[in-house]
Amino acid sequence: MDPNKPQVSLSHLTRDGHAHMVDVGAKDVTSRRAVARARVRMSHETFMRLVTGDTPKGDVLAAARIAGIQAAKRTSELIPLCHMVMLTRVEVNITLDGGVAIIDASAEARDRTGVEMEAMVAASTAALTLYDMLKAVDRGMSFDVCLVQKMGGKSGTWERDEDEPAGAEERP
Repeated sequence: MDPNKPQVSLSHLTRDGHAHMVDVGAKDVTSRRAVARARVRMSHETFMRLVTGDTPKGDVLAAARIAGIQAAKRTSELIPLCHMVMLTRVEVNITLDGGVAIIDASAEARDRTGVEMEAMVAASTAALTLYDMLKAVDRGMSFDVCLVQKMGGKSGTWERDEDEPAGAEERP
């Protein structure tokens, strides 16, 4: 632990170290937006079948987009300490580039808490759906997920540095 760094308090823990849901009742309702990205890696054969639509389970990309949208709406049911957020928009876009399916999921709301988790759950679920629908062709697929951008709320705007790989941030 670096003694020169300020200590960060974890808002989801009580003073006794017990998990609890943060009280957001006194926070202002503001516009919030977050974008998450998943990159699904697969074999060249699988990628070419996805590009041409030659897949055993039908329209893989449409199913992944719908799954991501549905998942964003259920985030508070999936992640124990997340608040229910009144989403105003969720969008899932999938780009096929260089052997990788790139999933960009955005979530928007006017609420008291952010939508980072909704965007991350959307991107993750879309990636899992791609895996599920293509696993008969390629069980070796893998994916990563990261937050790309968040806007709104007390902390304002945050953006991932384009050159910074996911998980490269300094950890305490």
